[in-house]
Amino acid sequence: MKTIGISPSRRSFLRGAVKTAPAMVALGGTLGLAASGAADSSAARYSPSYFNAPEWALLSALVERLIPADSQGPGATEAGVAEFIDQQMGQPYGFGALWFMQAPFVPTAADEFGYQLAQSPRDLYRQGLAALAQAVQQQHGKPFAALAPADQDAVLTALEAGKLAIGAVPPKAFFSQLLTNTREGYFCDPKHGGNRDMAAWRMVGFPGARGDYIDWVDQYATKYPLPPVSSS
Repeated sequence: MKTIGISPSRRSFLRGAVKTAPAMVALGGTLGLAASGAADSSAARYSPSYFNAPEWALLSALVERLIPADSQGPGATEAGVAEFIDQQMGQPYGFGALWFMQAPFVPTAADEFGYQLAQSPRDLYRQGLAALAQAVQQQHGKPFAALAPADQDAVLTALEAGKLAIGAVPPKAFFSQLLTNTREGYFCDPKHGGNRDMAAWRMVGFPGARGDYIDWVDQYATKYPLPPVSSS
């Protein structure tokens, strides 16, 4: 997997993810510094249905560091990414019901062989978040959300490279799951809990679920002027 290239701005990383936006629709610093006041208040109003309090705090900090707020768009917290992931854990997806989940499991198999872990997504998060919290505490003496931006980035980079042991959970697999769900939650249809106020769609100029574009198909080099719409 190519590195996400952690830097002060991750918009190139996000714009690369937009190539898969239609499929998603179908479906820095500490957290307090990276998120706006609106993001903090919106997150505080949400009560997770799957994640417990320590898991929720760590998950929120992780996704916010992957997609921090900047002048071009909202951060993951403000966009409701953690809420999206929490809601998915109660869906068939979270239980792995959409995948073949029987042995043998071959974690070293090529990507074309599909998901190769015994844990469902919800189990992967439960085990991975707990082990990650312990690893970060042992390494830095404080939780992930309290780390300096550079230290948070170092943790994410180590996970992506498979160099940070997190118990029985393969670190690369955990990072891939987290990154995939973060992108999905950022660009999904708002009815699924993420992409609050369709801010991510507005940022990239995606019109959403409009059913009729007949008046615009021949207007080349003309900026589409209508705001995006949700399918809900």
